Amino acid sequence: MADPEMQHEVAAAGFDFVCWRRAPTGTDADPTCFSDMRDWFQKAVFGPAPAYAADVQDEIGRIPTDAVIAIDMLFGAVLGAEAAGVPIAMLSPHVSLRPLPGMPPATSGLAQPETPEERIAIAAANENWAGFLNEFLSLLNEARAGLGLFGLARTVDLFECVDRHLLAISRTFDFAADLLPDNVRYVGPLLEQPNWSKSLKAPWPSDADRPRVLVACSSGAQGQDDLVQRIISALGALDVYAVATIGPHVEARKLVAPANVHLLRGAPHDTVMKEVCLLITQGGHGTVSRGLINGLPQLVLPNGRDQGDNAARVVSKGAGLRLPPSASEAEIAHAVSRLLQEPRYRDAARHLGDGIRAEIAASCLVDKLEAMAANRPIVGSAT
Repeated sequence: MADPEMQHEVAAAGFDFVCWRRAPTGTDADPTCFSDMRDWFQKAVFGPAPAYAADVQDEIGRIPTDAVIAIDMLFGAVLGAEAAGVPIAMLSPHVSLRPLPGMPPATSGLAQPETPEERIAIAAANENWAGFLNEFLSLLNEARAGLGLFGLARTVDLFECVDRHLLAISRTFDFAADLLPDNVRYVGPLLEQPNWSKSLKAPWPSDADRPRVLVACSSGAQGQDDLVQRIISALGALDVYAVATIGPHVEARKLVAPANVHLLRGAPHDTVMKEVCLLITQGGHGTVSRGLINGLPQLVLPNGRDQGDNAARVVSKGAGLRLPPSASEAEIAHAVSRLLQEPRYRDAARHLGDGIRAEIAASCLVDKLEAMAANRPIVGSAT
């Protein structure tokens, strides 16, 4: 079950597709018009939770269902499966939304604590994050009551209601928690290419000896046109070749690309990254992970909800630099020059990449899902 825009992706993977019926789709599901993070969570997560729950329950009633796996933002999907008595796995394709002891919480952008004072600060940040989620507890419990489910004392207790909480992030890349809850498992990053990503004909001469740079913009609608322009203008002042994949939401006609920067709507990043020596990104988890797998040092300019968390990990692991999205062309050019000239960033990125590739090779996501469902009765119209 997914947004209508996902239909071709689902079909290409060989699965049947079902669209959300009551639950929001398009920009209603991931609003671009919101006043702050609280407003976004209200509109995208907690407000539509009953609709997601109803759609999931309908589908469970329509076909025999062994288990449900849902993206962690779909709290309503968890409620629908829980009410139907079907085992459910919550999949986090980013840092954990669930506060974990000793680990900086999601959206904080904080680094791994190293001193007692920093540990106190992280504990306080985790309490603040749990408190923020508790602001929506009445909405969550209202939705649960409508499904005949017991109320929760805290919003974060919802993570205890799932059979598995799967972190689709590299444990090598992630910060370390003091303790993982019993139902938490790391399964490594999931790095499929989107269908709109086209093949690449290299835009640079085959014998070019300049450093090659990839600018990988966010695929989401994040109002990044001005940031992208400053990045490519900064690269225009350097002796490099660059390709910028601007995604489906940046308006190419508004960008002025220097002669050494080639703009593409999309390209297979796995292919491009084998030909470049530096990645500039806003910090989306998939792009950052793919860059590290290819041993690329990174300049991260986070501009979204979880991008600061990924930037903090890149910097803490020594694999790159971080700048604010307001950084000037001169600041961007200086950071790029440092990353190209100082080999310690490349060495750290390659070390991280080795660890991430090993985790992907050993990933047991499917095994964990099958084991979760193996000893539970099938629920649905045929039972």
